[in-house]
Amino acid sequence: MNESTEAYVHGYRSNEKRRLTHQATTLAELLHCDTEFPDGSTVLEVGCGTGAQTIILAARNPRTRFTSMDINADSIAQAERKVVQAGLTNVEFRQANLFEPPFETDSFDHVFVCFVLEHLAEPAEGLALMTGLLKRGGTMTVIEGDHGSTYFHPDSAAAEAAVKCQVTLQRNLGGNALIGRQLYPLMTTAGLEQVRVSPRMVYVDSSRPELVDGFTRKTFIAMIEGVRESASQAGLTTLADFDAGVRDLYRTTETDGVFCYTFFKGTGQKEK
Repeated sequence: MNESTEAYVHGYRSNEKRRLTHQATTLAELLHCDTEFPDGSTVLEVGCGTGAQTIILAARNPRTRFTSMDINADSIAQAERKVVQAGLTNVEFRQANLFEPPFETDSFDHVFVCFVLEHLAEPAEGLALMTGLLKRGGTMTVIEGDHGSTYFHPDSAAAEAAVKCQVTLQRNLGGNALIGRQLYPLMTTAGLEQVRVSPRMVYVDSSRPELVDGFTRKTFIAMIEGVRESASQAGLTTLADFDAGVRDLYRTTETDGVFCYTFFKGTGQKEK
């Protein structure tokens, strides 16, 4: 089983890299308020991408040693630059396929996986391999979104159809944009014990302008806009219909608009 860069539905354009940064910084407290690792422990971050999550984790856990890996060499180079610019010294990077990890079994105290499983055709296999890299008693943290949790006001069938285009494209590439709801069975099947999954809802209205801009506009809508051409070429929509849906998504960012989305955070432990 190979992890393919072609299966990344969002692509590797500069606007996608900016979107990932907005997502990480906007959601840092929501997703990572309880992401803590003991001093001196070792953490493997799988699928680090351009380092959007790496910076947050390493800064919040300065006495933890991180090994951050990704299959894409350009992404790793960007992540390394970010770490250097941030003055962080507790991260090393490895270019590697998660299905062919260059590590011995029982190597790490913790494994951290964020927004990776959704892009895998075999997420259960991937999790099982990552579990094998944990020391006995080690822990894993997994974070995923679920596009099926999206709802908003004013309601719009056109906007829902645009979101569905992204879900369908990702499924056609072998991924699953609805994977958040599956974290518990996936983690238990991978052999983890004491699995706990907590939903982390992003609720946005005009009283939270930082979320209106950072999440609704620059994270979620930017993600949907990014599949415009692909959705049209795949025959899932017309450009006119897709653009109408995106306009309705932007309508939710106005004074009387509301937008909601739920992430799921799972933790589990390898048998001692």
